[in-house]
Amino acid sequence: MNDGGSGPRTLTVVRQEESLGAGRDLEFGLELLGKARSGGMGPTLRLYRPAPTVAFGQRDTRLPGFEAAAQACRDNGFEPLVRRAGGRAAAYHRGTLVVDHIEPDEDAIAGSKTRFAYFGELFADALRRVGVHAAVGEIPGEYCPGEFSVHGTDALDRTHQVKLVGTAQRVVSGGWLFSSVIVVENSAPIRKVLTDSYAALGLEWDPATAGAVDDLVPGVDVSAVEQALLATYAGHATLAPAPFSSLGA
Repeated sequence: MNDGGSGPRTLTVVRQEESLGAGRDLEFGLELLGKARSGGMGPTLRLYRPAPTVAFGQRDTRLPGFEAAAQACRDNGFEPLVRRAGGRAAAYHRGTLVVDHIEPDEDAIAGSKTRFAYFGELFADALRRVGVHAAVGEIPGEYCPGEFSVHGTDALDRTHQVKLVGTAQRVVSGGWLFSSVIVVENSAPIRKVLTDSYAALGLEWDPATAGAVDDLVPGVDVSAVEQALLATYAGHATLAPAPFSSLGA
């Protein structure tokens, strides 16, 4: 799993039961990447349910409507932050699952593109386990568009597709952090804050593309998706659970 193509290996799995706060959650992922690149931590999977957050891309901050967009987030109960990775604004809250996969890797840059494709398929596979018609690829009008977004198709209306997983990657000399957000429950607040913030930024998109797993498969919750994800990961690595305190937060 070192570059998305190697054989099974041991992966430490840590569940973070409570958010550290929107900003701290993002920064902690980067701190873990620093530990991994310096040899202080092996391959690790960190799972948590975040506080309501809108993570803007660097390009968003250069638009004249950025301050208004940030205020729209606050008005909707979401904290606006700027992430170091690219892309456009993405929103998440307690009804989502954030998956930070961190690995030391001497050749981290070489595998960056294949990593997106590899993890896109892994997440699509996990969502199929809970009944989603999931696939990898950008859908027309999606927020924070990406070639390797994971989307789901409505079984009753094949023309209706929603983005379910957004991914971002941070690569440094000696390691990488691949961070993914799965929208599982309660999509309405996410759709509302994205509608308001994108309007302020002057960016066009289709609000119908913002959805959650439980919009497509009613009754599925974050816990069920987490279990499906770990079952999928178990086919790629030997999983070794560890307490959150082992990360030294």
